[in-house]
Amino acid sequence: MKKYLLYLALPALIYGCGEAKSNENKRGVSEVETTETVNESTEITEASIKESIDYLASDELKGRKFGTPGIKKAADYIQQKFKKAKLKPYFTTFQDSFSHKGKDGYNMVGFKEGSDPKFKNEIIVLGAHYDHIGVLKGEQVVNGDSIANGANDNAAGTASILELAKYFSAKETKRSLLFVLFSAEEEGLIGSKHLAQKLAKENAPIYLMLNFEMIGIPLENQTYSAYVTGFEGSNLAEKFNQYAEKEVFGFFEKAKEFQLFKRSDNYAFYQEMNIPAQTLCTFDFSNYPYYHHVDDEAELMNVSHMKNLLEDIIPGIEGMANSAEKEIQLNDKQ
Repeated sequence: MKKYLLYLALPALIYGCGEAKSNENKRGVSEVETTETVNESTEITEASIKESIDYLASDELKGRKFGTPGIKKAADYIQQKFKKAKLKPYFTTFQDSFSHKGKDGYNMVGFKEGSDPKFKNEIIVLGAHYDHIGVLKGEQVVNGDSIANGANDNAAGTASILELAKYFSAKETKRSLLFVLFSAEEEGLIGSKHLAQKLAKENAPIYLMLNFEMIGIPLENQTYSAYVTGFEGSNLAEKFNQYAEKEVFGFFEKAKEFQLFKRSDNYAFYQEMNIPAQTLCTFDFSNYPYYHHVDDEAELMNVSHMKNLLEDIIPGIEGMANSAEKEIQLNDKQ
């Protein structure tokens, strides 16, 4: 079976961004009522991670391509999870609606208000994109399989945000948390650009943004758990590791070489708000050969690694959300 390394696919990461128009009155996500067991665990579990990845990366969703019924099913699923976590819509609904090339899209945005009267007006954004590239053709079809299910890219990141939303639903933090799943990332970072511009226009008090991208497979031969893009551009990794009391985030040379800081959903928040906004990732260009490939399947995801990674990350998020000052700052070396 033919395997593709990201070295060969890097041109696909250099996005041609298009215009995104606000479309706030269109509502495409189903209002699905959910029930919740009062004592249901809010802890991070392998079973819960696997459930989300298995659904989001299933053939039923046909690769979650922007503007298709499959991406709408994914949005419905995210909305149910947000409701179950008792998040509130940041806007009128959980949808941040926009259009791109004549098609409607929806970033999904859930809000957990902070507990401190002063610090709750400072917001930490935790995000990931939930779209993928859909159904492939020609030489990209392998053994009759044409659906690029996008388990690592980026059902894994989406599942992680849903797990964190669940976890923090039962935890108080001084600062507020905004959980965001972006659409149209694969179209050129369109969804994140739309939301960042919208929040900037509203003067939303965003402290920082942390984006989750391709974290379903562990790094190899590293002392840290994940690398962050734009490592030298802020003290985020340094402070985060202090909060977590371990080396969670590290520097990865190829992330700098390929300018990955500019190629994921963090970038628009940096551009529009001039705030620390970085992506964490565990894809190292050699540990997973199925980037934008039909073999990027749910059963290949290492959910034990993902659970451990999230458990490493949580103390860092808690440190960011509860520190007495906004200690994470840019240093203008992006």
